[in-house]
Amino acid sequence: MRCFTVLGPSQAGKSTLVEKLAALEGASKKSISPYGLGLTEFEFGNEAWCALDAPGSGEALAHAQHALLASDACILCVSPNPEEAVLAAPYLRVIEASGTPCIVFVNRMDEPRGRLRDVIASLQDFASHTLLLRQIPIREGDKIVGSCDLISERAWRYREGQISALVEIPTDVVEREHEARAELLESLSEFDDWLLEELIEDREPASDAIYAISSRVLRENRIIPVLVGAASHSNGIMRLMKALRHEAPQSDVLRARLAAAANIKDTALVGVSFHAYHRQNVGKTVLVRSLGDGLKQGSLLAGSRLGPVQDPGTGKPVAAAILPGDVFATVKSDHLPVPSLLAPDTAVAPPAWTTPPTPMLERILVPDSERDETKLSETLAKLAETDHGLKVMQEEGTGAQLVCVQGPVHLRDLCKTLAEVFHVNVTDRPPSPVYRETISKTSDVHYRHRKQTGGAGQFADVKLSIHPNERGEGFSFGETVKGGAVPRNFIPAVEAGAREAMEKGPLGLRVIDVGVTLTDGQHHSVDSSEFAFRAAGKMGVRDALAQASAVLMQPIFRVEIHIPSIYSGSLVPIVSSFKGQVLGFDRDETAKGWDVFRALIPGSALDELARSLRSATQGIGTFSKNFDHFEELYGKEADAIISAHAS
Repeated sequence: MRCFTVLGPSQAGKSTLVEKLAALEGASKKSISPYGLGLTEFEFGNEAWCALDAPGSGEALAHAQHALLASDACILCVSPNPEEAVLAAPYLRVIEASGTPCIVFVNRMDEPRGRLRDVIASLQDFASHTLLLRQIPIREGDKIVGSCDLISERAWRYREGQISALVEIPTDVVEREHEARAELLESLSEFDDWLLEELIEDREPASDAIYAISSRVLRENRIIPVLVGAASHSNGIMRLMKALRHEAPQSDVLRARLAAAANIKDTALVGVSFHAYHRQNVGKTVLVRSLGDGLKQGSLLAGSRLGPVQDPGTGKPVAAAILPGDVFATVKSDHLPVPSLLAPDTAVAPPAWTTPPTPMLERILVPDSERDETKLSETLAKLAETDHGLKVMQEEGTGAQLVCVQGPVHLRDLCKTLAEVFHVNVTDRPPSPVYRETISKTSDVHYRHRKQTGGAGQFADVKLSIHPNERGEGFSFGETVKGGAVPRNFIPAVEAGAREAMEKGPLGLRVIDVGVTLTDGQHHSVDSSEFAFRAAGKMGVRDALAQASAVLMQPIFRVEIHIPSIYSGSLVPIVSSFKGQVLGFDRDETAKGWDVFRALIPGSALDELARSLRSATQGIGTFSKNFDHFEELYGKEADAIISAHAS
């Protein structure tokens, strides 16, 4: 079986394209996972094919990345509108990082919104590979009625719902076709010395030779050819499928590429797991593509026996051995990590390019029933194993389940899965920002702890001085006791008590960046103990904190925003509106046409930053964050936060 992924932005027509490709020579089988990944099996040219239709939402980019891990080639489906080319930028970035041979298909050419050359030029801004136009459209007025192949120099007229008809190249197209073909040959000659010599000698190379060169450079992932059509009308579909059949590599090339990336022998690589989901009453289902001989139920895979093998489209059991290149589903194989490269005795981590964008939206999930709290924790851990765009943590202070998701659509789908598959209904709320407090001046206190309840009593007397530390220095403790006023063995107890006092200050928050010095004290030979001095240290520091002018501290995060360069300028006012600090931006060395924008942002603004970023970049921009420091917060905003914590 040969396998390819169709990916691209929403509304590009990916699902229609797959449907039309699968229907070229008869029936097909299709299934869609709960995460939206479509899998269609069909026959073409006496070969078995599998098309993976990746969801178009930017929040589901991880599923497209993992589908590429199992694909011989891919089709990037894009709009004919040059202004929408930026929407394809995340997919071009992933495709180039993965090394997957790619064909760009400019879809919906029946809705012309600009010149094809402008579309390619706009896409080229985000692609390091040369985008090579293989067809030019034939127009009658404003309507596109066919296309001309630049290699065979044959023209095809579109027919509604049918295979295009071969026609003579229209007279008004001949000059444009010659010009475009010359550009095509010149680009291909950069990868073939024979063709370069033919062009220098002004000889016309044969079409078969050019097709062979084009096929080789696609297999070697040297260029990205561009084809055109309108999937909804079946226009250009046959040409696209023939290009896949004759020019895209097969599974042995994929195995060699993945083995090289993982630094293992390609003979050891027998499969790749690329998608997984949970089904009610079934459990975890893993989709695997076989890259070796003889996999079947009970085969040793990743160090354990493979569970029942099923047809991914119908769910019916498969008893026969799986052929190299075939895609299958397996249940009761929970030992298989997803995604991963599979050998008989081990599973190898996938290449770094499969890592999804950092989740930007954080939410607390609260189960509707208290008895589901433990179940929710266990279920989220299971889902995080199959959905790598999801991160699961616990909220500081409350221990509530905190999930980090790609966006609101991802969150909605997560809650739907929890309810329908695991019967855990939840509501969500934003997490509470993590605030701290510190002091702004020095304070001295004398505290005596005395208790007499019959028998041995409790006595500890301490004199303490507290002072503000430098930002980020944290808690410090020292002592200047002389003459044994506080015995040395009791001083660690005073420090322990002081640390306890830092857990909650006068504002009701954890105290940071404070130094405590034990200056003097008294003890009793019978009634003094570690417990007494610990209590004295704790209560004494609490009294001192109350006199030291507490100050609210808000967390500041260093964020790295990854965006297409055309959006960089729009981020400055967004960061400023959140009282953030712009640190600057640089070209992203890993992706053409992208910038890395750096800023310091208050923690309370991160949720709004995610919304504003999605709005400003049409859902393309992403950011990662790391805590940087705490800083003082004053005014009405601080008063409101203090009041909320006090209540």
